[in-house]
Amino acid sequence: MTNKEIIANIEDVSMQFNLSNEKISTMKEYFIRRLRGKISYNEFWALKNISFQINRGELFGILGLNGAGKSTLLKIIAGVLKPTYGSISVKGKLAPLIELGAGFDAELTARENIFLNGAVLGYSKKQMRENFDEIVSFSELEEFLDVPIKNFSSGMYARLGFSIATVTKPDILIVDEILSVGDFKFQQKCESKIRQMISDGTSVILVSHSLDQIRNMCSRGLILEKGEMVTIGDIDEVCNFYYQKYS
Repeated sequence: MTNKEIIANIEDVSMQFNLSNEKISTMKEYFIRRLRGKISYNEFWALKNISFQINRGELFGILGLNGAGKSTLLKIIAGVLKPTYGSISVKGKLAPLIELGAGFDAELTARENIFLNGAVLGYSKKQMRENFDEIVSFSELEEFLDVPIKNFSSGMYARLGFSIATVTKPDILIVDEILSVGDFKFQQKCESKIRQMISDGTSVILVSHSLDQIRNMCSRGLILEKGEMVTIGDIDEVCNFYYQKYS
């Protein structure tokens, strides 16, 4: 039996935010109060001592109620946020689909945003040219290429974002609820694409409120509650625990 390659290591990660106790209506008021030392904060720990590993070619699910810390954890893994404590190590190229529309310019067309979003993800213009037709074909947005994406529906944003992020097969793909905004047919198409990526060695971190989707697609997972890890392990055991506790 060979050891599995660890593609991401999350070690004792904690994240603290300072929440202001006072309502400040303007930037001028904020700076005046700050200079006078009259701003008070509450410490809010969005994550507390989170540790787990993700293997190459694994589809890992994260479950939790709203406010559990799921999106904060994904942003830390993606490098968008730096944890207050702890460390993250990731091997290879990472493609995050964390917020709908992130990495896009609403005033630009879909055609222009393909190159813009590709650059944000670290892909060269040459790579995007080579994969342009595949992106357009998978997204099924041929008729809307020269339309400013401010006119797109959330489902069209999701189609474009997913198609760009997955075309060059990243080492780790992070998907945060983005599949829930597309129509059922496109969701199935995305799930099929994810399974193919897994078989090719890509690791996928999936956050979803759909227990059935997590159970059917993932092999392992964890549950977050108020920033703390409740349980981690085989996906059937994790989903059964979640159903019994939160349903």
